Order: sequence, then structure tokens, then C-alpha cells
Amino acid sequence: MAALANDGAARHLVPGLALPDIALPSTHGGAISLAGQRGLNVFYIYPWTGRPGLPDPPNWDDIPGAHGSTPEAAGFRDLHAQFHAVGAGVFGISGQDTGYQQEFSDRCKLPFALLSDAGGALRSALSLPTFETGGVLYLKRLTLIIRDGELVRLIYPVSDPAGHAADVLAMMQDAA
Repeated sequence: MAALANDGAARHLVPGLALPDIALPSTHGGAISLAGQRGLNVFYIYPWTGRPGLPDPPNWDDIPGAHGSTPEAAGFRDLHAQFHAVGAGVFGISGQDTGYQQEFSDRCKLPFALLSDAGGALRSALSLPTFETGGVLYLKRLTLIIRDGELVRLIYPVSDPAGHAADVLAMMQDAA
């Protein structure tokens, strides 16, 4: 898989940045704020998850970095215990509503919460990188590593969604 070029759209997300206190609906019930999470946490942001038998958004196959949300989630699922062992929580974030995310979470047996930014509050507050297709705005794939509500590291772009969780875990183990 070819590496995605860094378009600079996330250059403002720098270590030390305090995350906004925006509560996002969670597939585990209630709402979770990135700023309110204590300890070390990985928030991987993905554009969209499809459903078997339903079409992808228009031109999805032509958008670099669009495909891969299911393998990315499966990677974090499969390595969830190892993330826990290094003291890190894991969360996924997309612009899809919680009901849509809940179906995906149940189908893929995700042990961590997916958070919905369907209203775009986090996207707007952090000026998260986006792309548009079919008249819909989608978040670009990136990962925020946060400790006690402060950005420790940004990973952007994410060129290999299927291998991303393993890469993040290795980086965290090396830093420990």
C-alpha cells in the first residue's frame, strides 16, 4: 500500500494541545469527553464504516485513505488487551451517528467504545481534516494519543489502516 502524502491539514494538532471538553455520545452509553479522560488514551479517527450488502459513498474507491475502517477497528480490537497492558485506553471516533456505530461495534465485537461526532462539534473545535463526497463531509483518518486531556502525539496521515493498531502499540511499547 502506498503511503499517503501529508497534506498539512493537521499541522495545528501539536503536542501539548489541550483538548476541548466536548462530550461525544458513546456506544457504551452516556458520553465521553476527550479532555475528561484520565491517563493515556488512543483516539483513532476514521471516516466511515460500511455495512455488508450496502454501497459505499460515491467515488469511495477513488479517495486515497477512505477505505480501511473495518480492518483498522479489527486491529484495535485484536490488540485491545495489549493496549490495556501498557495502560492505554482505546476509542474510535467517526462522524456517523451512535446507532450506526452500535451496529458496527456489535457486528465486529469491539471491546472499546466508538464515539459519535455526527454533529461535528469536535471536528469544528479541532479543525480536523475532512474530505467530501456525495455532498457529505467525512473525517480524514488520524490518531490522537492523549494523556490527561492533552495531546501527546498525532499520527497523520494513516497510510495502512489494517496495520495501524500494531504500529501504534509498538510505538507506545517503545516509549514505555
